[in-house]
This record gives sequence, structure tokens and C-alpha cells, in this order.
Amino acid sequence: MPPVVEADEVLDTVGLYCPVPIIRTAERIGKMSTGRTLEILSDDRVILIDMPAWCRSTGHEYLGHREADGEYRLFVRKRRPRQEER
Repeated sequence: MPPVVEADEVLDTVGLYCPVPIIRTAERIGKMSTGRTLEILSDDRVILIDMPAWCRSTGHEYLGHREADGEYRLFVRKRRPRQEER
């Protein structure tokens, strides 16, 4: 469990399954300012594998997750686009 993370925005993907939560995360984080944090709510266990992998591939910072009552709260901080993505 990560230390207490204050999210700037929350994205609810409960009831949605791979790859939809990642697609929605990419859309939302694309509209956010660099350095802001997005909290993603999900009940899809696969997101615990997919989100860290997506963050590694895009350069965003995966801050960890919390689990309670079958739901996951994942935290991602938006980073600047990588040089090749500009």
C-alpha cells in the first residue's frame, strides 16, 4: 500500500475490463497537467499488472495501489512526454 496519496482527479472504471480501464486512463491523463495525480478505481484484478506496465511504457509514474472490498485504487502521476513522443 502506498503512503497516503492525494489525487487531483478520480477516474471510475468499476465494471469495465481490460483494456478499457487503460484506454480511459490514457484519455484522462492526456488532458491533465504534468505533475498531477490520477486515482483510478477498478474491480478488475488484471489492472494490477496492466497499469504498472502501461506506466513503464508511457513514462508516467505508478505510485501504487490500495485494495478494499474487492475494489482497487491505483495512483498514477503524469510525467512529461518522452522525447520521442513530442
